[in-house]
Amino acid sequence: MDLQLAGKTAVVTGGSKGIGLALVRTLLAEGMRVVTGSRTITAELKETGAVPVTVDLATADGPARLIDRAIDELGGIDLLVNNVGVGDTDDFAKGVLLNLLELPDDAWEHTFDLHFYSALRASRAALPSLVERKGTIINVSSVGARNLTAGPADYNVSKAALNALTKVIAEQFGDQGVRAVTVSPGPVDTGVWTDPDGFVGRLAREQGVPHEAFVEQAMGGFGVTTGRLSTAQEVARLIAFLASPSNITGNEYLIDGGMTKHV
Repeated sequence: MDLQLAGKTAVVTGGSKGIGLALVRTLLAEGMRVVTGSRTITAELKETGAVPVTVDLATADGPARLIDRAIDELGGIDLLVNNVGVGDTDDFAKGVLLNLLELPDDAWEHTFDLHFYSALRASRAALPSLVERKGTIINVSSVGARNLTAGPADYNVSKAALNALTKVIAEQFGDQGVRAVTVSPGPVDTGVWTDPDGFVGRLAREQGVPHEAFVEQAMGGFGVTTGRLSTAQEVARLIAFLASPSNITGNEYLIDGGMTKHV
């Protein structure tokens, strides 16, 4: 299938690893020119041929600096994918290990800066170019926005806010040709789940359970129908499809192996 993306331009936040890296590779394979921003530039990202920008997207000016650099490199933006997330494992774990009385304001602020405000600020900076080119914004959220007990509370709430942002962008800029879509993965085979020193691996150690056994238990507890992690490539392919020309906007697309049961 020709996704009609060849020759178009994309900005991907958090493209150094995981879903972001898989997406960078997928979009380049479709013939897009890609700029990506992250705090670190991995060897795998360097090999892709994308234009990497070192930037902290959790800062107030980071997203705008990325978009400015992207416009300089690309001349304009057809697609913005707000993907950056998770960040430091210790910070991420606090939302699981601490309740509302224990989780401090600075944890909430950092989580929202990384997962919500980075997307808001990048979208705001990119929208003039996206309006001009009738482009698309895709926000990578999480099933945690719907299943609030399945993961860190502050992370899940920030993703619920991101889902709402998608709706606002779609409504306010749809008549100017801009589409906005949410993609919400469940458990994915990124370092969060597969790295022994990642978030899930560290939770397993704290509970004295072997990593693989802990993952299996978690998947069963979450009710993942397929019984397996989604792959980063599967998520990337869904995003690429949604980036192709269509009349889809304001919607959320789940890729969670059947974890979300409600209608």
